[in-house]
Amino acid sequence: MSIFIDENICNGCGRAKEARCVRICPGNLIVRNDNWKACIVEQRDCWTCAACVKECPVQAIELRLPFQIADHDASLKARLKRDKTIWKLKDSEGNEEVFEVPARSSEFRV
Repeated sequence: MSIFIDENICNGCGRAKEARCVRICPGNLIVRNDNWKACIVEQRDCWTCAACVKECPVQAIELRLPFQIADHDASLKARLKRDKTIWKLKDSEGNEEVFEVPARSSEFRV
């Protein structure tokens, strides 16, 4: 698996001092390029934790799934909401499936 950052969608989080994906990446692998767009420094070092996928406010980052798991060119995008994460799975034919995961589960509260 690997992440893909679409520079046509990325807005670099405006002129914020630090882009949200840059701030959240645990491996410090995402930086802004000369055009203030996010890019990954070294794809092979990515942990595929998907933190950047969930954090991107414009859905410019997606998780590319290997063909052994899903169709060729399948991708997974996330939209983080206050009470849930909405995951959108897209296959190579353009079919989409949406999954919603609650932010907190009452059964795990202490």
